[in-house]
Amino acid sequence: MTATTAVPASSLWIRCPGCEGPTYGEHYRRRLRVCPGCGHHARLTAPERLRQLLDPGSTTPIGASPTVVDPLGFTDTRPYLARLEQARRATGLREAVVCATATVRGHPVVAAVMDFGFMGGSLGCAVGESITAAAEHALATATPLVVVTASGGARMQEGALALMQMAKTSQALADLDDAGLLTVSLVTDPTYGGVAASYATLADVIVAEAGAHMGFAGPRVIAGTIKQTLPEGFQTAETLLAGGLVDAVRRRAELRPLLAHLLSAAAWATGGRAVPAAWRGSAPPLVLGAERLPERDAWQTVALARDPGRPTTLDYACYLLEDFQELHGDRVFGDCPAIVGGIGRLDDVPIMLIGHQKGHDTRELVAHDFGMGSPAGFRKAARLMRLAGKLGLPILTLIDTPGAYAGVEAEAGGQAHAIAENLRLMSRLRVPVLAVVTGEGGSGGALALGVADRVLALGNAVYSVISPEGCAAILWRDAAAAPRAAAALRLGARELLRHGIVDAVIPEPDGGAHRDPSLTVRLVRQAVTATLYELARTDPDRLVAERRRRFRRFGARA
Repeated sequence: MTATTAVPASSLWIRCPGCEGPTYGEHYRRRLRVCPGCGHHARLTAPERLRQLLDPGSTTPIGASPTVVDPLGFTDTRPYLARLEQARRATGLREAVVCATATVRGHPVVAAVMDFGFMGGSLGCAVGESITAAAEHALATATPLVVVTASGGARMQEGALALMQMAKTSQALADLDDAGLLTVSLVTDPTYGGVAASYATLADVIVAEAGAHMGFAGPRVIAGTIKQTLPEGFQTAETLLAGGLVDAVRRRAELRPLLAHLLSAAAWATGGRAVPAAWRGSAPPLVLGAERLPERDAWQTVALARDPGRPTTLDYACYLLEDFQELHGDRVFGDCPAIVGGIGRLDDVPIMLIGHQKGHDTRELVAHDFGMGSPAGFRKAARLMRLAGKLGLPILTLIDTPGAYAGVEAEAGGQAHAIAENLRLMSRLRVPVLAVVTGEGGSGGALALGVADRVLALGNAVYSVISPEGCAAILWRDAAAAPRAAAALRLGARELLRHGIVDAVIPEPDGGAHRDPSLTVRLVRQAVTATLYELARTDPDRLVAERRRRFRRFGARA
């Protein structure tokens, strides 16, 4: 981490604390103290951060109850009270956090913004009380909470009482979870110790500002205790993203629009969850009876389902939704590239989109593990589904996978456990869940996104307990028997519809979805909007009951 100094308001030219290059001061300030050359993000004070994120003139401070000031009578090289007074004079703040109600592009929010310049943003009794008071105000007013973190950890001068603030603030966020209120954490540089191990990482969505570092034990602590050599990029925002620990990394100028997007999504559910009347009857000519589908060669259908020209989940996200914001990570192990998800708007209705991601060429397919989800991918999907359930957002899943990833790492990571957890979770979600099989529906890796109120399939999609190649290898003991296995598995849309595995089939353009991807997306869009119109108007208890009945009847004699 690079120490930064305040830039005087009168500075004509300043030296970037990152690259040490000269930059014009006025441009630097207009760019929110981000270097135009190297992109270094200098630290902001809490008042500066409030001005950056919140609508002008919308801020009203939130007070907090008085707390003990110097519970230990602590003195190191100087008395704690003297350090506290010095921090107040230097920053003009009473404490290391500023809490307020405000709006972001018109959306109400409760904000708690930390200031690293005040004793390293340390978490003491007053900070813990202020964060908790802000969360309680959010709860009382049914308003989302945004916390901007910048801290070295718990305040040592307040001893165990500072430590207890971690639990105090964590239970305050738990209350917001129970109430279904959105929480967002904006992690800035640095965020460590007790703050990182409490409210900074408990939010629904965690966004790291570019250049941020976050962890429990800081580099100096690690070097000074267990003497480990730290790897390149240790605890950086980018490393946290790759490790599945944050949803996104954004430049400073991108934070406000992203925050407004999330607040807008949360507001839809609290505003009555209205869907456009035009969605009613918007479906294309769906096929509802198996007899209306022609019999096709199963192996040729498999080839069509696997064609790399078919639209992928990210293609659908781009052309189906507006302002799609991808959310990353399982918050435990990593960010699986084979399963993607995030929030976008479909005719102003926020949708949680989750799906398998393949690719259009070898490079993309390899980068996304051929759409074969890992435990981290299924846990990411589960996390996003729980968020949708909490906020009341409809869920759309797009299924296109040869199956869950089969390998030593996946098994060691609990592949079976992750899939099983998704099946249980989806059976309980109290929001509309719509699944569309857009290509391959391979085994448990597909079903982990397929426990839905309605399941649709494209005309050349397939859905099976195992791939034809796998079935041939096990039962025929001959991989060349895959075409025979495909026919025996009856995995095409006609048989899926006959058995009720899918509720309707979306016809594809002549020759297959890959022949006209844009028309395919339009047909899927029409089917999705018509189906969600029905589901969004259904009582949550009824949704769950009917979903459970749907899967309860499979395999039972009529």
